[in-house]
Amino acid sequence: MNTRLLLLAAIFSVSGLSITPAFAAQKTVTLDIPNMDCEICPITVRVALKKLPGVISATATPETREEVVVYDDAKTNIKQIINATTQAGYPSTVKGAKSK
Repeated sequence: MNTRLLLLAAIFSVSGLSITPAFAAQKTVTLDIPNMDCEICPITVRVALKKLPGVISATATPETREEVVVYDDAKTNIKQIINATTQAGYPSTVKGAKSK
């Protein structure tokens, strides 16, 4: 590997900076999860979402049955996020999305 590149990586690592690809974007989606109706439900959903590569955070609001997910769109997408909640037993839809 190029010595200069290794040196730059070491400098960034020591300084606490990270090198992020220019094409990666952090996005946020709010999911409606109608059957999230107990105290354990948000924990189950969050654990399922955090297993997905690229999910940065998942925060539930049980009163409104919503989950706000922050993710790296270079590593995951909304379809995979919805699939993860569904596989955990909590089918979800994007808040405000109209079904076809």
